[in-house]
Amino acid sequence: MVLHVPAKYSFLLVGIWWMGFAQYTFKHLPNQNHPPHGSDKNGLIAKGFKELIKVAKQVVHLKQLKHFLYSYFFYNMGVQTVMVVAVLFARNEIIWPDEKSKTTSLIISILIIQFVGIAGSFIFSKISRSFGNIKALGFAILIWIFICGFTYQVVHEPIHFYFVAFLVGFVMGGIQALSRSTYSKFLPETDDHASFFSFYDVMEKMGMIIGTVSFGIISECVGGMRPAVLALVAYFILGFLLLLLIPKTKT
Repeated sequence: MVLHVPAKYSFLLVGIWWMGFAQYTFKHLPNQNHPPHGSDKNGLIAKGFKELIKVAKQVVHLKQLKHFLYSYFFYNMGVQTVMVVAVLFARNEIIWPDEKSKTTSLIISILIIQFVGIAGSFIFSKISRSFGNIKALGFAILIWIFICGFTYQVVHEPIHFYFVAFLVGFVMGGIQALSRSTYSKFLPETDDHASFFSFYDVMEKMGMIIGTVSFGIISECVGGMRPAVLALVAYFILGFLLLLLIPKTKT
Protein backbone atom coordinates (compact mmCIF):
# COMPACT_ATOMS: atom_id res chain seq x y z
CA MET A 1 0.00 0.00 0.00
CA VAL A 2 1.40 3.42 -1.00
CA LEU A 3 0.77 6.33 1.34
CA HIS A 4 0.06 9.56 -0.54
CA VAL A 5 0.84 12.66 1.52
CA PRO A 6 -0.08 16.12 0.16
CA ALA A 7 2.97 18.15 -0.86
CA LYS A 8 1.87 21.09 1.29
CA TYR A 9 2.94 19.17 4.40
CA SER A 10 6.55 19.36 3.21
CA PHE A 11 6.51 23.08 4.06
CA LEU A 12 5.44 22.24 7.60
CA LEU A 13 8.26 19.69 7.88
CA VAL A 14 10.79 22.25 6.65
CA GLY A 15 9.57 24.71 9.28
CA ILE A 16 9.95 22.09 12.00
CA TRP A 17 13.42 21.23 10.66
CA TRP A 18 14.54 24.89 10.84
CA MET A 19 12.98 25.41 14.25
CA GLY A 20 14.65 22.31 15.63
CA PHE A 21 18.18 22.95 14.39
CA ALA A 22 17.93 26.66 15.27
CA GLN A 23 17.87 25.67 18.94
CA TYR A 24 21.53 24.66 18.76
CA THR A 25 22.44 28.11 17.43
CA PHE A 26 20.34 29.88 20.07
CA LYS A 27 21.99 27.86 22.81
CA HIS A 28 25.66 28.03 21.75
CA LEU A 29 26.07 31.28 19.76
CA PRO A 30 27.48 34.06 21.98
CA ASN A 31 24.88 36.67 22.84
CA GLN A 32 26.62 39.99 22.28
CA ASN A 33 24.67 42.89 23.72
CA HIS A 34 25.28 45.71 21.26
CA PRO A 35 24.13 49.21 22.15
CA PRO A 36 20.72 50.08 20.66
CA HIS A 37 20.68 51.90 17.34
CA GLY A 38 17.99 54.25 18.56
CA SER A 39 14.37 54.10 19.45
CA ASP A 40 13.07 54.85 15.95
CA LYS A 41 12.36 51.34 14.67
CA ASN A 42 10.72 52.79 11.56
CA GLY A 43 14.14 53.94 10.41
CA LEU A 44 15.73 50.49 10.41
CA ILE A 45 15.27 50.02 6.65
CA ALA A 46 16.88 53.38 5.90
CA LYS A 47 19.74 52.51 8.26
CA GLY A 48 20.19 49.22 6.43
CA PHE A 49 20.59 51.01 3.11
CA LYS A 50 23.05 53.45 4.71
CA GLU A 51 25.14 50.52 5.93
CA LEU A 52 25.19 49.01 2.43
CA ILE A 53 26.21 52.34 0.89
CA LYS A 54 28.96 52.70 3.49
CA VAL A 55 30.31 49.25 2.63
CA ALA A 56 30.13 50.00 -1.12
CA LYS A 57 32.25 53.13 -0.60
CA GLN A 58 34.86 51.06 1.24
CA VAL A 59 34.86 48.31 -1.38
CA VAL A 60 35.76 50.82 -4.11
CA HIS A 61 39.11 51.40 -2.40
CA LEU A 62 39.87 47.71 -1.76
CA LYS A 63 41.25 46.49 -5.06
CA GLN A 64 41.30 42.74 -4.38
CA LEU A 65 37.84 42.73 -2.84
CA LYS A 66 36.42 44.92 -5.61
CA HIS A 67 37.74 42.70 -8.42
CA PHE A 68 36.56 39.56 -6.65
CA LEU A 69 33.03 40.98 -6.30
CA TYR A 70 32.99 41.84 -10.02
CA SER A 71 33.81 38.21 -10.80
CA TYR A 72 31.46 36.83 -8.15
CA PHE A 73 28.54 38.89 -9.42
CA PHE A 74 28.70 37.33 -12.89
CA TYR A 75 29.54 33.71 -12.16
CA ASN A 76 27.11 33.65 -9.25
CA MET A 77 24.46 34.99 -11.63
CA GLY A 78 24.87 31.78 -13.59
CA VAL A 79 24.92 29.58 -10.48
CA GLN A 80 21.78 31.10 -8.97
CA THR A 81 19.93 30.93 -12.28
CA VAL A 82 20.72 27.23 -12.64
CA MET A 83 19.46 26.62 -9.10
CA VAL A 84 16.16 28.36 -9.86
CA VAL A 85 15.41 26.95 -13.34
CA ALA A 86 16.90 23.44 -13.13
CA VAL A 87 13.64 21.70 -12.20
CA LEU A 88 11.67 23.79 -14.71
CA PHE A 89 14.14 22.81 -17.44
CA ALA A 90 13.83 19.15 -16.50
CA ARG A 91 10.03 19.26 -16.61
CA ASN A 92 9.92 20.88 -20.03
CA GLU A 93 12.98 19.65 -21.90
CA ILE A 94 13.59 16.07 -20.70
CA ILE A 95 11.75 13.16 -22.33
CA TRP A 96 10.07 11.34 -19.43
CA PRO A 97 8.21 8.01 -19.82
CA ASP A 98 5.18 9.28 -17.88
CA GLU A 99 4.09 11.93 -15.37
CA LYS A 100 4.65 9.72 -12.33
CA SER A 101 8.23 8.87 -13.29
CA LYS A 102 8.84 12.56 -13.98
CA THR A 103 7.81 13.56 -10.46
CA THR A 104 9.80 10.75 -8.85
CA SER A 105 12.89 11.46 -10.93
CA LEU A 106 12.83 15.16 -10.13
CA ILE A 107 12.71 14.39 -6.40
CA ILE A 108 15.61 11.96 -6.83
CA SER A 109 17.65 14.52 -8.77
CA ILE A 110 17.13 17.16 -6.05
CA LEU A 111 18.31 14.66 -3.43
CA ILE A 112 21.36 13.85 -5.58
CA ILE A 113 22.25 17.54 -5.76
CA GLN A 114 21.95 17.99 -1.98
CA PHE A 115 23.93 14.91 -0.91
CA VAL A 116 26.63 15.22 -3.57
CA GLY A 117 26.95 18.90 -2.59
CA ILE A 118 28.21 17.85 0.84
CA ALA A 119 31.02 15.79 -0.68
CA GLY A 120 31.75 18.53 -3.21
CA SER A 121 32.31 21.07 -0.45
CA PHE A 122 34.93 18.87 1.23
CA ILE A 123 36.67 18.06 -2.07
CA PHE A 124 36.89 21.70 -3.12
CA SER A 125 38.16 22.55 0.34
CA LYS A 126 41.08 20.18 -0.26
CA ILE A 127 41.64 21.62 -3.74
CA SER A 128 41.77 25.15 -2.32
CA ARG A 129 44.31 24.10 0.33
CA SER A 130 46.53 22.63 -2.37
CA PHE A 131 46.19 25.26 -5.10
CA GLY A 132 44.58 28.29 -3.48
CA ASN A 133 41.05 29.66 -3.49
CA ILE A 134 41.28 31.53 -6.79
CA LYS A 135 42.47 28.51 -8.77
CA ALA A 136 39.88 26.31 -7.08
CA LEU A 137 37.16 28.81 -8.00
CA GLY A 138 38.43 28.93 -11.58
CA PHE A 139 38.25 25.14 -11.78
CA ALA A 140 34.68 25.21 -10.43
CA ILE A 141 33.65 27.83 -12.99
CA LEU A 142 35.08 25.72 -15.82
CA ILE A 143 32.93 22.81 -14.63
CA TRP A 144 29.89 25.09 -14.71
CA ILE A 145 30.72 26.07 -18.29
CA PHE A 146 30.92 22.37 -19.20
CA ILE A 147 27.58 21.72 -17.46
CA CYS A 148 25.82 24.41 -19.49
CA GLY A 149 27.34 23.27 -22.78
CA PHE A 150 26.62 19.62 -22.08
CA THR A 151 23.04 20.39 -21.06
CA TYR A 152 22.42 22.38 -24.23
CA GLN A 153 23.85 19.75 -26.55
CA VAL A 154 23.30 16.35 -24.94
CA VAL A 155 20.72 16.33 -22.15
CA HIS A 156 17.46 14.89 -23.48
CA GLU A 157 17.00 11.67 -21.49
CA PRO A 158 16.56 11.13 -17.72
CA ILE A 159 19.97 9.44 -17.41
CA HIS A 160 21.61 12.54 -18.86
CA PHE A 161 19.81 14.73 -16.36
CA TYR A 162 20.95 12.54 -13.47
CA PHE A 163 24.54 12.99 -14.64
CA VAL A 164 24.08 16.76 -14.79
CA ALA A 165 22.42 16.74 -11.35
CA PHE A 166 25.48 14.91 -9.98
CA LEU A 167 27.84 17.52 -11.48
CA VAL A 168 25.68 20.42 -10.32
CA GLY A 169 25.61 19.07 -6.78
CA PHE A 170 29.35 18.44 -6.79
CA VAL A 171 30.29 21.93 -7.92
CA MET A 172 27.46 23.90 -6.29
CA GLY A 173 28.44 23.22 -2.71
CA GLY A 174 32.09 23.83 -3.54
CA ILE A 175 31.67 27.15 -5.33
CA GLN A 176 29.37 28.58 -2.66
CA ALA A 177 31.72 27.63 0.18
CA LEU A 178 34.78 28.85 -1.72
CA SER A 179 33.13 32.14 -2.62
CA ARG A 180 32.34 32.99 0.99
CA SER A 181 35.77 31.85 2.12
CA THR A 182 37.52 33.96 -0.53
CA TYR A 183 35.36 36.98 0.26
CA SER A 184 36.19 36.73 3.96
CA LYS A 185 39.92 36.58 3.19
CA PHE A 186 39.73 39.81 1.19
CA LEU A 187 37.85 41.73 3.88
CA PRO A 188 39.69 44.60 5.58
CA GLU A 189 40.37 44.68 9.30
CA THR A 190 36.92 45.43 10.70
CA ASP A 191 34.53 44.56 13.49
CA ASP A 192 31.53 45.12 11.24
CA HIS A 193 31.53 41.80 9.39
CA ALA A 194 27.73 41.73 9.39
CA SER A 195 27.51 44.76 7.08
CA PHE A 196 30.08 43.34 4.66
CA PHE A 197 28.29 40.01 4.44
CA SER A 198 24.94 41.77 4.07
CA PHE A 199 26.44 43.55 1.07
CA TYR A 200 27.63 40.18 -0.23
CA ASP A 201 24.15 38.67 0.15
CA VAL A 202 22.53 41.63 -1.61
CA MET A 203 24.86 41.11 -4.57
CA GLU A 204 23.93 37.43 -4.58
CA LYS A 205 20.20 38.21 -4.71
CA MET A 206 20.65 40.88 -7.38
CA GLY A 207 22.53 38.39 -9.54
CA MET A 208 19.78 35.82 -9.08
CA ILE A 209 17.10 38.32 -10.14
CA ILE A 210 19.00 39.53 -13.20
CA GLY A 211 19.99 35.99 -14.18
CA THR A 212 16.50 34.50 -13.98
CA VAL A 213 14.91 37.49 -15.74
CA SER A 214 17.42 37.33 -18.58
CA PHE A 215 16.94 33.55 -18.79
CA GLY A 216 13.19 34.02 -19.13
CA ILE A 217 13.54 36.76 -21.74
CA ILE A 218 15.91 34.69 -23.86
CA SER A 219 13.65 31.63 -23.54
CA GLU A 220 10.64 33.60 -24.75
CA CYS A 221 12.41 35.51 -27.51
CA VAL A 222 14.44 32.64 -28.95
CA GLY A 223 11.82 29.96 -28.36
CA GLY A 224 12.98 27.38 -25.84
CA MET A 225 15.04 26.99 -22.71
CA ARG A 226 18.09 25.40 -24.34
CA PRO A 227 19.38 28.59 -25.98
CA ALA A 228 18.92 30.34 -22.64
CA VAL A 229 21.04 27.65 -20.95
CA LEU A 230 23.77 28.22 -23.52
CA ALA A 231 23.56 31.97 -22.86
CA LEU A 232 24.47 31.29 -19.21
CA VAL A 233 27.91 30.32 -20.44
CA ALA A 234 28.55 34.02 -21.09
CA TYR A 235 28.05 34.82 -17.39
CA PHE A 236 30.47 32.10 -16.34
CA ILE A 237 33.10 33.08 -18.90
CA LEU A 238 32.91 36.72 -17.84
CA GLY A 239 33.18 35.70 -14.19
CA PHE A 240 36.18 33.48 -15.00
CA LEU A 241 38.00 36.24 -16.89
CA LEU A 242 37.38 38.76 -14.12
CA LEU A 243 38.66 36.20 -11.61
CA LEU A 244 41.99 36.17 -13.46
CA LEU A 245 42.29 39.94 -13.01
CA ILE A 246 42.25 39.83 -9.21
CA PRO A 247 45.53 41.32 -7.93
CA LYS A 248 47.84 38.91 -6.16
CA THR A 249 48.34 41.15 -3.14
CA LYS A 250 46.11 43.54 -1.24
CA THR A 251 46.36 47.16 -2.34
